[in-house]
Amino acid sequence: MLEPEGVDLPAPDPEAAFEELPVAAPRVGIVMSAKSDLPTMEKAERELTERGIRSEVRVMSAHHDPDVVADYASNARMRGLRVIIAGAGLGAALPGVVAAHTDLPVIGVPLTASSSVAGGLDALLAIAQMPAGVPVATVGVDAARNAAVLAARILSI
Repeated sequence: MLEPEGVDLPAPDPEAAFEELPVAAPRVGIVMSAKSDLPTMEKAERELTERGIRSEVRVMSAHHDPDVVADYASNARMRGLRVIIAGAGLGAALPGVVAAHTDLPVIGVPLTASSSVAGGLDALLAIAQMPAGVPVATVGVDAARNAAVLAARILSI
């Protein structure tokens, strides 16, 4: 159908077109800074699986791979994700960097490391103290399972 000359049609929203498609895409992204964090963060994956919630697990560093993190976070909604769980230790930059590149809810999991200060207090404080406009929900140190429970509650809203 031809539109009358001079009439501008609104541009289609590509994300809206995908909203209604029945796909088996993961609903929750689980990211962590290092492979050594996997044993702790797998607890989130197990909890989500037990609840019938699809997830994906990725390792990416906010310091070593900032472009990878930015790309992952900025395209997360389009790929079907609705919540991102981000685990990191020490300076714990990953949750904040993810949150800076997406409008999805981000749940930060402070992780202990061999050089952690006060059993992960450094990571806890880093994740809890985000700048204005970059919200990150925070669970307890090494509490990946609680992050999954919170993600499930967010999805049920």
